[in-house]
Order: sequence, then C-alpha cells, then structure tokens
Amino acid sequence: MGPMVNFLEIIDTLIKRLSPFLAAGVVVGSLYWTAVTYGAITILQVVGHKEGLSVMENSDPLVLLIGLPAIPVGLVLGKMIRWEDAILRFLQNRRTVARKFPLLNLVLPISESEENETSESSLTTPILSDPVSATRILCGAILLPTVSSIVGRIFFESIQNNLHRTIIGGLAFITVKGALKIYHKQQQFIRKKQRKILDYNEENVTAYVSKNPRSSRSNQAQQP
Repeated sequence: MGPMVNFLEIIDTLIKRLSPFLAAGVVVGSLYWTAVTYGAITILQVVGHKEGLSVMENSDPLVLLIGLPAIPVGLVLGKMIRWEDAILRFLQNRRTVARKFPLLNLVLPISESEENETSESSLTTPILSDPVSATRILCGAILLPTVSSIVGRIFFESIQNNLHRTIIGGLAFITVKGALKIYHKQQQFIRKKQRKILDYNEENVTAYVSKNPRSSRSNQAQQP
C-alpha cells in the first residue's frame, strides 16, 4: 500500500492504544483539580476570605497541591465512620448504665419488653444498620463545611474567630444529628423486636383488618 499508508496505519493504531490512557488521565486530572478547588473554597469559607487568602499565599505550593485535595478526601473518609452505630451498640449492651442518666433515657428509650429481657437475649438480637449509600456520604461530606459555617454563625455568633466558630458549629451539628439518628435507630430496633410472623388464615386476617381499617380500605381501592 505504500509507505504513506503504512505510516498512517501505525499512527491510527497508536492513537487507539493511547486514547484510553489519555482519557483516564483527563478524568483523574479533572477530579484532582476539582478537589483542589473545593479545598481552597473550604479554607476560604471556614477561616474567612481574607485570612484564607493570606494562609494560602504564605503556604508552600507543594503543601497546597497535597493539602487542598486532601480536604475532601478526609471529609469523605470521616463521613464513612459510623460512630452512631458503635455508640448505640455500646449503650444497648449496657442498659443499666444508660438508665442512670435521664438524657440518655430520652435519646435511647427502652421498651417494656426490653426491660424484662436478659442481657443474653438482647445481645443475640441484631442491630439495625442502614446500607452504605455512596451518594449520601458524598453529599454529606461536601456540605459539612457549609452547614458547620451556617450553624456557627447562627448559634455561636459571639465567637469572633471564624475557624473556632465553624469547628464548634460543626461539632454541635454532628452531635445533634448523631443523637437524633441514635434515637431513630433505637425506635426501629424496638419495632423490629416487636414484630410477629403469623399464619395467613381467616382469623389473623380478620384481626389485622380490624386493627388497620385504613390499610384494608387502601388495598381494596387498589384492586381492579
């Protein structure tokens, strides 16, 4: 076919082999610079605009290239730590200690059936655990600095230092959110332990319909 066509075929084959690597490099580079930009915006938001610019201008460029993208990575990794489940499991295994504190009784209510159970039976009952959602973890980690800054400005306005105010606001938000999540999980735990599986017979169906008239009417309405 001639040297010109052979040269074009070699170039075409080389481009086909290099394109996946080039595309991967573009994607990785885009993610890296997006992380760098997010880290810089987070510093400006948490520390303050003037203070943040001063910190980044006086820092070493290598430190910024490594430290800025580490901010979103650290937020995502921190969001993946499910400390609420660990605290709930600890309190459930030590209910006698939890009863001594009135605040814990509000966050971690104990049903009557649980009070009559032994510790051995309570340990064998599985604890509810939500599946890990990648999108929820990512959104929660990205929005955490913004929410912390807003909470700090609303409830801790007396603190002059922007960094301290944002940190305290973030800790307050995480604590309140964790307490509500523990309360919700405990309620789900109690409901799960009280579930009963009954035979599908006429007696049980009649009893269910008498206790749940709304559910029976909705089921009848959905039938053709």
